[in-house]
Amino acid sequence: MSRGGSNLTGRMRGHIERSLRRSLAQEGSGPAYSLLPVIVVLIAGWVVMTWPWLSGRVTIPWDAKAHFLPQIQFLAQSLARNESPFWAPYVFSGHPQIADPQSMIFSPPFLLLALVNGNPSAWAVDIATLLAGLAGAIALAAWFRDQGWHAAGGLIAGLVFVFGASMAWRLQHTIQVLSLAYWPIAMFAIDRAFARRSYRYGLMAGIVGALILLGRDQVALLVAYLLVAQVLWRWLSSHDRAGAFREMVGPLMLGAAACVAIIAVPVVLTALFAAESNRPAIDFEGAGRGSLHPALFLTLLMPQVFGAAYRMEDYWGPPSFAWNDTGLFIAQNMGQLYLGAVPLFLLLIAAAQNQLLDREIRFFSAAFGVAILYALGWFTPVFRVLYEVLPGVKYYRRPADATFLIGGLGAVLAGYAAHRLFERPWDRINEHAFVLIGAVVTLSIAIAFGLAMWLDKIGLLWRPLAIAVACLVAAAVALAFVRPRLGLQPWPMALVLAAVTVADLAYNNGPSTSSAWSPAAYDAMQPDTRNATVRYLQSRVAESDAADPSGARRDRIELLGVGFHWPNVSLSQRLENTLGYNPLRLGLYSRATGAQDHVGLMDQRKLSPLLPSYRSLLVDMLGLRFIAAGQPLEWFDRQLKPGDLKLIAKTEHAGMEPGRIESAWIYENPRALPRVMFATEARPADFDALLNSGQWPPFDPRRTVLLETSVFPEGGRAGSPGAAAGVARIVSYRNTEIIVEAESASGGWLVLNDPWHPWWSVTVDGRDAPLLRANVLFRAVALNAGKHTVRFTFRPFAAAWRQLTGSPAFR
Repeated sequence: MSRGGSNLTGRMRGHIERSLRRSLAQEGSGPAYSLLPVIVVLIAGWVVMTWPWLSGRVTIPWDAKAHFLPQIQFLAQSLARNESPFWAPYVFSGHPQIADPQSMIFSPPFLLLALVNGNPSAWAVDIATLLAGLAGAIALAAWFRDQGWHAAGGLIAGLVFVFGASMAWRLQHTIQVLSLAYWPIAMFAIDRAFARRSYRYGLMAGIVGALILLGRDQVALLVAYLLVAQVLWRWLSSHDRAGAFREMVGPLMLGAAACVAIIAVPVVLTALFAAESNRPAIDFEGAGRGSLHPALFLTLLMPQVFGAAYRMEDYWGPPSFAWNDTGLFIAQNMGQLYLGAVPLFLLLIAAAQNQLLDREIRFFSAAFGVAILYALGWFTPVFRVLYEVLPGVKYYRRPADATFLIGGLGAVLAGYAAHRLFERPWDRINEHAFVLIGAVVTLSIAIAFGLAMWLDKIGLLWRPLAIAVACLVAAAVALAFVRPRLGLQPWPMALVLAAVTVADLAYNNGPSTSSAWSPAAYDAMQPDTRNATVRYLQSRVAESDAADPSGARRDRIELLGVGFHWPNVSLSQRLENTLGYNPLRLGLYSRATGAQDHVGLMDQRKLSPLLPSYRSLLVDMLGLRFIAAGQPLEWFDRQLKPGDLKLIAKTEHAGMEPGRIESAWIYENPRALPRVMFATEARPADFDALLNSGQWPPFDPRRTVLLETSVFPEGGRAGSPGAAAGVARIVSYRNTEIIVEAESASGGWLVLNDPWHPWWSVTVDGRDAPLLRANVLFRAVALNAGKHTVRFTFRPFAAAWRQLTGSPAFR
């Protein structure tokens, strides 16, 4: 060809490239494009992917119902009754909700729901959870627009974020879903504060950062570290660091001040609670048991390779019944990392072409690698270093929680890869990309076959492998179709990739045994429940309390081995339960009663020296009158003798599996003591010795109270053993305020059989009085002869301040 022809060709090529660039600028490239179409498509894709939950056909199971739904319902019910939700009398005989990081009191989506709905249903809570994820996806798309990246990248990133990896597979971890959902919003605010030197966005970043930290879970901790690292990266990567620092210090300081102001009190309360709880820290081995096994990275390519969507008996990944020598303790859904076949191919193409090392995305690529190393836990030496060095890591037990960040960062990287594809549609894909894709697919399938042969599970591999191959082929066909049409039809081609991704994620990350159950399984928690066990317990407690003419009784119940989601049903249905479901509990109460995280199974109930049997003095003092057990109680408690407890009913209710009926054996303890009693004699006791030995001294708690030895400087007795008994009655019993009237001829001690806690205070006739720890676990106050009004009040803020400053306080 002649030189003139070459020049003509070059000019034509330049003209075409300029035309394409103008087209891209108009249709989704650069900061000028409208975000509205992206949001509309995101919402449409979200509706398709989450429709099984939106329609009410299924509900989010496991912890979402067993733990978080009751917390939200208790919050809503308390606010509707104009009561403080800071103390819950319905689990563990009383629990400091204000300090519990999982109480949802400081969670805006659920606080708002509680304010508008006095008793939200399971469906309402599911929708609030899913909407939080959608808000994060929209914020991520907006952040992509601010970076000047193509709209297709923001669309792909948003879809993967809202329904990829843990955001789909671990929906039941409600508080962790929220912690990740806030991340793109905070990132959006931080980058706008940097780009615009904006105090408004600095303040926004501080507020959203506070909401993340108020989650007080491991995902929140990791997201906080990620955001701090991002700020440092933005500063260090600027051309004029000194100038950038001067311009940004104001917005950053404002944001930091707002963050500290919002989180200070809740975080301090949690720290004080944790110091006195059952688990102030997790040892390295305990944390390491929650590591992500390397084999689970196969789920990036083949989501169902180990059968995570099916029954526990059919799951064969690490750990499982089939693969039981890992030393790990994680659920079968924790290792699910699937981001979609199209996003995976986009990631591999970008990696092969070194695009993930571009200056503008390099930080996120590095963070993605760190998140993987963290999630692997004890499988690499990195986690040990992070465990020892990074503040906060020792408080959490599952490094595999970093899979949330792997999913979120993977969404950003996949979106960036899509941006690069759409930004320069005329560039050829490097042949190394096809080699890398072929190598990854081939190696993954070979490893899957090797593991299946080793564990004798070949028969279970064919179906998930066929589905994975079909999805990979569909993704390859979609990319092959889209690739030559990107230049002239960017938006239609973006919609094609989005549609394939939505269909892929909706199917492969859709309803499973990990994320979706029939709503009927959770009828016991619904506001209008017809559950026979719940209704029977409610009626018997009401009858028992009404039958007490003294007004001193307030009976408790226990839910033992009735099912996984049952321990916190008492929070939903306002039944005062001696147990519950919470990984964080008052240390004194756990030590005295043996209370564990969970009692969905009978063998999860651990007894203690002070409570060695249901025929024990501590059971009676707790006022435990009704016990609902999943099996005959004699099978569990071998010390029970005929007549110790009375079997009063056997009820039936829907089980977790469709069509399965479960039973509950309900017993009555006729020796349960009243909630308030009046003792005319006090004796000193070494409470630590009692907790260790379980050997009570001979005494009648109706007339005598045991107090700490320090109350008796000379080690003697106090009061009048032979005096006429006093009387006490409950005038008002609310979450954080209890009013009792007491009267006696000679004085003595009013005993309230609620757990002692330093944040409770007491007044007698309006005057402060010392709150005494009585009978190891409970509360008491000394009274003179005559008639008195005694008010117990939960005052966490003032009490915490006294603890921090060392100020004197009534004890």
